[in-house]
Amino acid sequence: MTQQPTVSLFIQCLVDHMYPHVGEAMVNLFDRLDIPVTYPDGQTCCGQPAFNSGHRQSARKAALHFLQVFRDSEVIICPSGSCVHMVRHHYPQLFKDEPDLMQMAERIGDRTYELTEYLVDVLGVTDLGASFHAKTTYHDSCHLSRSLGIRRQPRALLSKVAGLELIEMENSDTCCGFGGTFSIHYPEISTAMVDEKLRTILATGAEYVTGCDISCLMHIQGRAQKRNLPVQVVHIAEILSHQGEADHAGNK
Repeated sequence: MTQQPTVSLFIQCLVDHMYPHVGEAMVNLFDRLDIPVTYPDGQTCCGQPAFNSGHRQSARKAALHFLQVFRDSEVIICPSGSCVHMVRHHYPQLFKDEPDLMQMAERIGDRTYELTEYLVDVLGVTDLGASFHAKTTYHDSCHLSRSLGIRRQPRALLSKVAGLELIEMENSDTCCGFGGTFSIHYPEISTAMVDEKLRTILATGAEYVTGCDISCLMHIQGRAQKRNLPVQVVHIAEILSHQGEADHAGNK
């Protein structure tokens, strides 16, 4: 493999505060590929919660900070489709009346990728030498699948994981009901949606459910634990970095 640009990790809030092992898994993956990694100091929330709640000035402030932090990054990789969508599609909107900042947002958006998208579409890598011996199903999160069009890439990577049996669930792209602040403002609807998602997960007989957005997986995990359901949750980065039995991965 030719020398690749240094990867700047864009770690979403939930990974940073609650699932740091997902970030560690990403570092392990790039180390395995001999790709240098950096973590730009000072990065914070991308501003998506504020943006989705209609607080455009707060979102703009967070976006401007993001642009300053990552302005010199060659490639920016994030383990979250929703955060990548925010940077690519909504940052230019926030600066639409400021041409210089809008162009800067567009340039940075063009070099911001979701993890599996970068591995498959840019690096051309599908086999990372991973092993994960378990029946696993895959959840297509909304922003990732509908807004970024990323469906094939995660499956291409999972298909090369030794020992993993991928069992597709019915309606894999049906929303799990998290939706960030949606689950806070409409908890009854959110709960009904995640229960339907869990029904389709359990119907596969899979031991694990995986995906590319820890926010969705956190929502599924919380409800599954509340109901004592026999399914575990693991981010795709953890599977791809794993070498050994499935019992040692996920839910650390």
